[in-house]
Amino acid sequence: MSLSPDRAAFFFSDMVRRRRMVPDVPKAALEVTELACRRGGRRVFDGLSFRVAGGELLALTGRNGSGKTTLLRALARLGRAEAGTITWQGADIAWLGHLDGLKGDLTVAENIDVAERVRGVVPDRARIAAALTSFDLTALASRPVRTLSAGQRRRTALARVASSRANAWLLDEPLNALDAPAQAALRAVLAQHLAAGGLAIAATHAPLDIAAARALELGA
Repeated sequence: MSLSPDRAAFFFSDMVRRRRMVPDVPKAALEVTELACRRGGRRVFDGLSFRVAGGELLALTGRNGSGKTTLLRALARLGRAEAGTITWQGADIAWLGHLDGLKGDLTVAENIDVAERVRGVVPDRARIAAALTSFDLTALASRPVRTLSAGQRRRTALARVASSRANAWLLDEPLNALDAPAQAALRAVLAQHLAAGGLAIAATHAPLDIAAARALELGA
């Protein structure tokens, strides 16, 4: 199953089972071997191999057009690889694309609630409340998303990821439109996710400043 990143249902699950993110849950793991992808008729990278384990953050860096988004979409099964293999183990994946994938007529809280129900799980009110608090959205929870600023919408999309039970996060430019406090909030949430055994892969032009992060530069 693949889901468009432009729709509210932007979560892709690689497992039928849904697991809570707690330390004793089996960790997700990813192995990529000799991967090659094309975009717009040209090969953007080939022979790409790497591993990511639970508790790790892989930061994808590189110039515009180097294939960061193409790689993330292939990992999320939203795009096809030309060659090579992508092997996920124990992964339940949450996706954040360039577009926030929010429904403008729904409120902040409703967008998160709907995303969880589309994934086939009962929304966890405590997790949602915690995510709203982390991204300073509690006071905006009942506001329609169409009335929010770009930064507030991005925070809503990030809160949707954080409130999910997914143990593998794929994030495309998560710092986009975020001010300094929101960037700090994202780093704190990422650190908590990694400490619980989750993994994350993020395409970024800005440092994430996470101790568990390592970088993979595309186009180098």
